Amino acid sequence: MRKNQSQTPKQQSKQSKKSRQRAAADTPPPVMLTPAQAVEQLRALVQQVPDVASLTAQERTLLKNSKRLPENVVQASITILDASGTIVGAVGQPPEEVRQLIDDSNLWEVFRKELETVLRSVTDANIVRRQRARAIAARVYGVARQLAEDPANAELKTHVEDVKRLKRLARGRKPASQQPPAPSPAPSPAPLSASAPEKVENVETVKESKS
Repeated sequence: MRKNQSQTPKQQSKQSKKSRQRAAADTPPPVMLTPAQAVEQLRALVQQVPDVASLTAQERTLLKNSKRLPENVVQASITILDASGTIVGAVGQPPEEVRQLIDDSNLWEVFRKELETVLRSVTDANIVRRQRARAIAARVYGVARQLAEDPANAELKTHVEDVKRLKRLARGRKPASQQPPAPSPAPSPAPLSASAPEKVENVETVKESKS
């Protein structure tokens, strides 16, 4: 006790920090979960979260026809329940239950934000995993293309060609083996009608008869 009393506040702060660091070092690291274990524990947690009944048709209509109320307006409106038992009977909700509803909403809001943080962390980690796998695949394909040019590595050529084909399909291009269909021939012009010369001869015969 005398030793602690003789220490300055700065020394006591350093001593406390060292104690926390030693306690953290002595604490075993948490056991990492597999994806299947994480899903199992998450489903078990969801089963323990209390459910809330959906809004009634009357509540939905009331909310649709009214403006969104700020939090202070909601609190001020609830205090009216304390002042009028008639309004409590008309609404059918005692003020204690309404305040408990608001308190629960605020507390579960903290839980919701924590879930959002977890979801964001899991999403970001999964993006890193996929991008890292793509980077490794690109390196593997680049090295395989170079090695496949050597006849000593002929077994790699088939794998390289398969990857090339899949990359062409992913880009929406057809394989080189498939030739585009030949264009259809242009339609030939329609033959002249055989009756046209006869019409000309008939016109000339009429002119000669008139003359």
